[in-house]
Amino acid sequence: MTRLIVTTDSSTAGAIQQAGLADLVIAIERRLVWGQLPSDAELKAFFAPRTAQPHGLHWLDDTPLWRLEEWGVKDRGFFELLAECSSFEFWKGTGPNAQLLMLWLLDRWRSSTTTANSNFVERALTLAIAGIDPGELARPYPFANEIEPHYFKLASRAWKAYRAPSPESWYNLFKSNLVSLPQLDRCVSALLEELPSPDSGLGATERRMLKLVARGGVQPFDVLKYTNRNELPVYDYWEVGALLDGLAQCERPAVTGLDDGPFSLEMHNDSGRLHRYKQSRLSLTEFGKAVLGGDQNFRHYNQIDRWWGGTHLTNERLWRWDGETHSLVAPV
Repeated sequence: MTRLIVTTDSSTAGAIQQAGLADLVIAIERRLVWGQLPSDAELKAFFAPRTAQPHGLHWLDDTPLWRLEEWGVKDRGFFELLAECSSFEFWKGTGPNAQLLMLWLLDRWRSSTTTANSNFVERALTLAIAGIDPGELARPYPFANEIEPHYFKLASRAWKAYRAPSPESWYNLFKSNLVSLPQLDRCVSALLEELPSPDSGLGATERRMLKLVARGGVQPFDVLKYTNRNELPVYDYWEVGALLDGLAQCERPAVTGLDDGPFSLEMHNDSGRLHRYKQSRLSLTEFGKAVLGGDQNFRHYNQIDRWWGGTHLTNERLWRWDGETHSLVAPV
């Protein structure tokens, strides 16, 4: 009888494995809050048996190959494997990306006829796994939440809304009762807050970064560590580094003093460049101070070309979020 646990973080998977809570522990770390989402075909193929999916577009890609071979599950499809398991649990991390992964999985689950009678048990982590002793996991921790059949419809609706070409459907989720899916309401809010604000042109994470730099005596890794300590961090290490690049290495910078970059694996692999980057002393430009104070709009002077879910944000088509009125502002 095989017990399967799927997690949204490799560290979580390691702790669960150490605690002996399952026979198979698979981590899915696909990032959905950053960059363009996979196509419809790629989304459908993600949980299918492996054929020609590029790396990063199969549900087993974040588990070491030697482990998959040891378990005899290499190249298996999720629902194919699930049909052979006696139990299944989904351990969801604290951030919005983990919530989106669950919505995606629930949506695929709903469309699958082979697992219609299977139970979906979710355990929502309330703190980073690094703060949990494996002994605590064995009690077990956290509380199990069995997803009822009618919750799948809400998950599919939310997943479709996030993938839509505008944030309107995601915003309209506020009109629904989101209590049935733990932390979904917080996820909806956190992601909307990352849209540029009407006054500064920056999302919530970027504004927090400028506030920290404004204190003085700040180095790049202070910003990285500070940002990831937030209660519900949206972006990870690499994504925050890219945001800092965007504030410092642009047409009209808000941050000065950043030596080297961009924040890439290539830079990390060069000890000299990484040392220069770490030793940078950051400060706000006069423009950055004006942006932080709401007197200037960062997007009026700098190009934006990025994805928010299925929405392509550009200067010409810029959806914004007004945090004071909690309202979505359409492009003009």
